[in-house]
Amino acid sequence: MAMSKGNILWIDDEIELLKPHIILLEQRGFKVDQASNGEDGIELVKRGQYDLIFLDETMIGMTGLDTLPILKDIDPGVKIVMVTKNEAESVMEEAIGKKIDDYLTKPVNPAQIIAACKKFLETRRIQSEKLSQDYFQGFNEISRRLFEPLEWEDWTDIYEKLVGWSMELDANPDLGYEDTLRDQWRECNSEFSKFVEKNYGDWIEGYTGSPLMSNGVVEHSVFPKLDNGKPTFFFVVDCMRFDQWLTFEELLRPYYSFSKEFYSSILPTATPYARNAIFAGLYPSEIRNRYPDYWLDETNNEEHKLNAYEKELLWEQIKRKKIKLKGNMHYIKIHDTDFGKKIETNIQNNLKNHLTAIVINAVDMIAHSRSDYPILKEIAPDESAYRSLSKSWFMHSSLFGMLKTLANHDVNIVITTDHGSIRCMRGVKVIGDRNTSTCLRYKFGKNVKAESKHAMFIKKPEEYKLPSSSMTINNIIAKEDYYFVYPTEFHHYLQRYRDSFQHGGISLEEMIIPIIHLERK
Repeated sequence: MAMSKGNILWIDDEIELLKPHIILLEQRGFKVDQASNGEDGIELVKRGQYDLIFLDETMIGMTGLDTLPILKDIDPGVKIVMVTKNEAESVMEEAIGKKIDDYLTKPVNPAQIIAACKKFLETRRIQSEKLSQDYFQGFNEISRRLFEPLEWEDWTDIYEKLVGWSMELDANPDLGYEDTLRDQWRECNSEFSKFVEKNYGDWIEGYTGSPLMSNGVVEHSVFPKLDNGKPTFFFVVDCMRFDQWLTFEELLRPYYSFSKEFYSSILPTATPYARNAIFAGLYPSEIRNRYPDYWLDETNNEEHKLNAYEKELLWEQIKRKKIKLKGNMHYIKIHDTDFGKKIETNIQNNLKNHLTAIVINAVDMIAHSRSDYPILKEIAPDESAYRSLSKSWFMHSSLFGMLKTLANHDVNIVITTDHGSIRCMRGVKVIGDRNTSTCLRYKFGKNVKAESKHAMFIKKPEEYKLPSSSMTINNIIAKEDYYFVYPTEFHHYLQRYRDSFQHGGISLEEMIIPIIHLERK
């Protein structure tokens, strides 16, 4: 016997006249129970489980509007379609207020009935079948493209598609394609790492076809906004990936429309290098040469000071590019919740500034805290849950509050990040001395060594516009989802850092960075 497509209850005081519709539904594979009044319908719902109820609005005795809230109290999840002869707006508003899911106007025809059943009972199946078809078509297309010569724009397109499929599968976990997609992510990151290793030297020289790099973001995407004279807000959300942004965008759609572009983070994809490059408009070696007082090497061992001069670097870039501000430039770094709420409360005070730059560290803190606190790893055990956790943070964040307030004002808003992060799943042994930098995704130090297939080697940092010293003879940057582990207590640290979100290396998630332009609605 075929399994029912769903259990339907039809409540109508003229139920005998609806027999043709009921027979049609049963022929289509639905199980249909009938009731000729509200009281009998309520009793059936108390005794059984229904997926959809057709409810007549104008029954003798207990009306549909009287019956509706009782049905919803018994089973809040059941879908109810009101069937009515009355097209008065007040009736529809009352039904909607009592949580009606849809309504049909009598006389109903078979097409309306079938459409309602498909909407409430078969949508998931129809969408899943279409998604499966589209996914395999997209999967094959990406696999084919990996055998072709690819440019930067091709990789941004592939990255967008992978992120899109990841989020589609978040909403359809029963399809069971997670392993297939994970393998394709890994394959794409392997090819992307080869692409970066081959072309990065040309990119930093600015050869034709090079992507926008970290040091060009402000000049390309922020300074032109100043020309219209409006207050301009430039938000840099540390360690924000494109998929995380898309979850934020869902919450911002009632307030803004969006346009986006992508740039490439410089290497290493780490805050001391990438974010300083954004604010200075220079590569790290150029910052150290031009402004030695504003550059601290990682051997300083005071991580919180490595980005201590972003305001000064931004101001130097403004002067160097001869940007004429019509008001103040203000810089804010939000490093904790209380300070963020204070800035949110007073955000309108910054409308008098011509340029306000705001750095937000919370997303980076979420990534690092997930490694340090088992409860966060339990809450966000995989990529899908990590996106959900990020969205939950944003929903209650000062950033969301600021953006909602700014939506009431005629301002320019640009949002970006300095780098993304990747979920590291594979460890590789690294050799280095005690002065080697501590990051899991890149190592700068004397005679640092690791397996070449898992790391990009930089023997002459100056050729990659990175600061060099007599100590930094070998520099390595992890590819794909690898992370570096020293031989001492190898298995302990291999396990400790496996399945952690890290940055500093070469991957689609770390290097392909969105720049979002917001336009208020």
